[in-house]
Order: sequence, then structure tokens, then C-alpha cells
Amino acid sequence: MSLPVVFRPQAEAEFEEAQGWYEERTRGLGQEFVTCVQAAIEAVRRSPEQFQRVDGEVRRALVRRFPYAILYLADPESVAIIAVFHTSRDPAEWRTRVR
Repeated sequence: MSLPVVFRPQAEAEFEEAQGWYEERTRGLGQEFVTCVQAAIEAVRRSPEQFQRVDGEVRRALVRRFPYAILYLADPESVAIIAVFHTSRDPAEWRTRVR
């Protein structure tokens, strides 16, 4: 069973911005980024408990091929994506979203 996924507004904006950045660098790379992020989210939907907790109830799924992580909160009914976050950024930024 797969859980429904809800993007918080900041996470959706980060996702779209990163996709655009990659597409500007190399045509088609933005779509590859989207595909890799979608694969990570699908893995989260299928089994949210498999990924490491990084701060309280927040879990992290790494995106293949790209230096990004999907940070999310899961409950029995849904998955809330709180960040699509470049791994070199300061984690304090996404942590403010769950406080």
C-alpha cells in the first residue's frame, strides 16, 4: 500500500527551483532530476519507515545521482514532504519548518 504524498509549499518551491536550475545547465537534466526525486518519493510512499530519522520524527531519503535529500514526516495516513534540500545547505533551515 502506498501512502498519499503532500508537498508543503516551501518543499514544492525548492523542487521546482532545483529542476529549473538543472535544466538551465543542460537540456534534459532537469527532467532527470525530477525522475530521480520521484523515484525517491515513491520509495518513501511504499515504506516510509525504512529511512533514517534525522531530527525527531523527520526522516530523510537521499536522491540518487543528485546531491539532494527528501525530508518528510510520515503518519499512518500520509507523507508530508517538508523539504527537497541540497545536502550542502545548512540543515538549520529545514529544521525551522518542523518546530
